[in-house]
Amino acid sequence: MLLYNKQKKNQTAKGNRILISVTVLGSAGPIRILANEEDLVASVIDVALKNYAREGRLPILGSDFNDFLLYCPMVGPEALSSWSAIGLLGARNFTLCRKPEEKKVEEGNGRSNSNVNGGGGGRKGGSLKAWINKSFSLKVQSH
Repeated sequence: MLLYNKQKKNQTAKGNRILISVTVLGSAGPIRILANEEDLVASVIDVALKNYAREGRLPILGSDFNDFLLYCPMVGPEALSSWSAIGLLGARNFTLCRKPEEKKVEEGNGRSNSNVNGGGGGRKGGSLKAWINKSFSLKVQSH
């Protein structure tokens, strides 16, 4: 009985612990994490990435939690703030996605790639040709 009381006191001092599932986009299944309700979303992303790497899952993601966003399907389509507590939502299932890459700015004229052909999000001229040349240049040479 004494052991039970100590465990109960320690649990209330730390806060309630919750079991959450984090599904990584493109991975086979969810990662289950035991976290405190007061833990920040950024720390949950960090723990999820470490567990993902420890389990040897594919695709390889990296370890920088700033490159990822955590979504909760029950809340809505926007990503969770990395400074909010994970337990405030009342949800237990989350999705981890890589942040969208920013469009690169050309060095010569300072315009983005989408503005090269007059805006509208069109492709830069010759990008298909460059892709084909690059893919054919990756030939495996025999000895």
